[in-house]
Amino acid sequence: MFRLALQMVGHRVTALIAVACAVLGGAALLTATGVLAESGLRSHLPAGRLAGASVVVAADQEFHPPGDLPLALPERRRVPAGLASELGELPGVTTAVGDLSFPAALLDAHGRVVAAKDPQAAGHGWSSTGLLTGAPHITGSAPTASDRIAVDSATAAAAGIGPGDTVQVVVNARPARGYRVSAVVDAPGAGLYFADKSAVGLCGCSGRADLVGLRTAPGAEERVAAEVRTKLKGTGLLTVTGAGRGDTAEPGAGASRSLLVLLAGSLSGIVVLITGFVMASALAVSIGGQRRDLALMRAVGASPKQIRRLAAAQSTVVAAGAVAPGVGLGYLLAGQFRRLLADRGVVPPELPLTYSPLPALTAIVLLLLAVQVSARCSAWRTSRMPATEAVAESRSEPREPSRTRTRIGLTVIAVALVMSALPLLSRTVIGATATSISGIVGAIGLAMAGPALVRGIGGAAARATRHRGSAPTWLAMANLRAYALRNAGIVSTLAMAVVFVLTYTFTQTTVLAATAHDTGAGTLAQLRLGAPALGGLPDDTPAAVRRTAGVRAAAPVSTTTVVWEYEQFGDKVSESGSATILTPDAAGVLDLDVRDGGLDRLTGATVAVSSDVARTRSATVGRTVSLVLGDGTRAEAKVVAVYGRGLGFGTVVLSHDLAAGHTTTALDQSLLIRTDGTAAARQHLTALAADRPGLVLAPAKSPSTGGLKDAPPEVWINLATIVVLLVYLLLSIANKLVAATAQRRVELGALRLNGTTPRQIRAMMRREAAVTAATALTTALLLSAVPLALLGQGFLGRPWPAGPVWLLPALALTVTATAFLTIELPTRQALRTPPADAIRAQ
Repeated sequence: MFRLALQMVGHRVTALIAVACAVLGGAALLTATGVLAESGLRSHLPAGRLAGASVVVAADQEFHPPGDLPLALPERRRVPAGLASELGELPGVTTAVGDLSFPAALLDAHGRVVAAKDPQAAGHGWSSTGLLTGAPHITGSAPTASDRIAVDSATAAAAGIGPGDTVQVVVNARPARGYRVSAVVDAPGAGLYFADKSAVGLCGCSGRADLVGLRTAPGAEERVAAEVRTKLKGTGLLTVTGAGRGDTAEPGAGASRSLLVLLAGSLSGIVVLITGFVMASALAVSIGGQRRDLALMRAVGASPKQIRRLAAAQSTVVAAGAVAPGVGLGYLLAGQFRRLLADRGVVPPELPLTYSPLPALTAIVLLLLAVQVSARCSAWRTSRMPATEAVAESRSEPREPSRTRTRIGLTVIAVALVMSALPLLSRTVIGATATSISGIVGAIGLAMAGPALVRGIGGAAARATRHRGSAPTWLAMANLRAYALRNAGIVSTLAMAVVFVLTYTFTQTTVLAATAHDTGAGTLAQLRLGAPALGGLPDDTPAAVRRTAGVRAAAPVSTTTVVWEYEQFGDKVSESGSATILTPDAAGVLDLDVRDGGLDRLTGATVAVSSDVARTRSATVGRTVSLVLGDGTRAEAKVVAVYGRGLGFGTVVLSHDLAAGHTTTALDQSLLIRTDGTAAARQHLTALAADRPGLVLAPAKSPSTGGLKDAPPEVWINLATIVVLLVYLLLSIANKLVAATAQRRVELGALRLNGTTPRQIRAMMRREAAVTAATALTTALLLSAVPLALLGQGFLGRPWPAGPVWLLPALALTVTATAFLTIELPTRQALRTPPADAIRAQ
């Protein structure tokens, strides 16, 4: 059976190239998705300034809901400071350091802030140098007084300073004060080091440390780690060694890895759907071209099981040859995708990918399984028919498309239309996702109901052109009707590409436009004052701004992450999301479209929630909700307001009092300012910002109008995914059309023997391509129109989406060009063969 399969592969190279391309692209996409998922679970940041620590003890920066994946907690959770001295007494420990990190920024001679890797964690105690790798060269001496400081070599070079110089330093957003440089540490990017006692006071976290680092004697690392784990059992603290040490230095590392897992999860569904669809279509064309061979084998005694096994065997041979380069391409594609994520600031540039054979093995198993199932299903009808009927039908298709298949396809399309109504009920990102998913589901329904549709169109067109059309036109319409199954596969694949691009692109741009509208309409302030280089806004800044002439209102605004625990269908659900932190006077600078309650009640343990969340989670005004704050602290908060602009400002707003003490720095991120609108007020504020190092004054409203130019990173990531999948679809479609056309050599040869000229055949094929492209575009527009209209109505209040107007004409041109070129070129090649030779070759 295997030898026979190899022989059949040699005679069906053109058709099987389409299968090979489908498998190659599918392997690349599945492998790349698997690499991202594995990296999110296993990858770690470099140890950095903790590389010298053999063992690190830190709090768990993840929330672990029962029966679900852990959720990242980006705010620093601290450990008892006394733990360092306690662990330092263990046998084998040579050094134990309670590490502290806090905002610190050094000013150069011109009063400008010297850039730091992470301004929120640039300051440390001198003892933390004991955690640096090896024994870094130190020029000078340790800072022992409160007015002494040591700096890393990169900062010293950027500021042009050395030991003995006096510098101005802003620590924890306090006013700048003078420090004398006592040492330069040859550890670029390590930060600023203060005397240990001074660091405790500057940090403002007395009795707590960020983490504890342990140096051990040679060969004692594993033993010490085991003893520490035993000692800390039940405390919730983690004992980390090896590659995981770098994650403890940056609480946001867990969020970055979680994002990779979420991205891979969101991509996997659409990748599997499209890969399976394309591969099944390619196999249907390939095996459809072998119906005569399979039917003859049935006539000479082959059993139905042997026919299906033969079809699966030859498809597996082709897939096995294509899957290896596809897997290799997938690893390269994952690297490019990670580079895109890093360039857009979604993940740290230092976060590496984890490469292992697991994604490749998973992709191979899934693809080979899909090939086996698709090939056997494609050969099912021929293998089950009586031998005489199989031979008789080997040159034609069934007269009537399967009614069961048509009904199932129409049912699937109806389900897709029902799914597309979700944006009317939920004005959230999840609600918008239903639009793109419903488009793909509708395209799958079209593939099932397509033969009946194409047969109906072909029949109507053939009747209309029988007496009035030219011979090539009538032949083209008759072919569409007679070979409805073959043409439906081409139409549905082209429609899939159009539906996929339209729904996914317009979903992104519509959500972006709705978010921009919410943010713009809800922001009453004209200006925003921030201090990103200082790690946070100085405490005295709001009062100074309010005293400035022309200022009508000013309120601090920050963001954090919360986990909301609630009941859904009787099960407990934990959902993580971004939350805004506001004070009671935020109503002077923001209009969140409050529909119940008021933002002036945001005091104590209170929250405001969006109207969508209030409805779906029964979180109306007066109710109490259970939250897990960004540092893992559980809180019960009372709902005091419900607002309508959740898309622009998030689903939850925390009171400033509730968030106090539960963020990494306890500093506000920015200050929104509403003025009287005069130029004088802006000039006064500009002067204020210029007089205080590190302050940055900018417009409160983003200049973005909802276009792609200023789109957030996640939008660009989704669009890059669309481009990759579209290229895969178009290449697969092109190969499929080439294979389908090449298999018509006998048909074209018979037409030529009956007197049809090559020119008439080319005209016939062009008309077939035109009708195919037109049918695909029309059905794709119909499948996309309803979901996109409902999306626009739900998010923008109008029955059309937001997005680039050139997209539809560009898609129409691409689909039409693909159809014409991939039919015209194989037709010309087929016409070069004498008709008798073409028929004899079969």
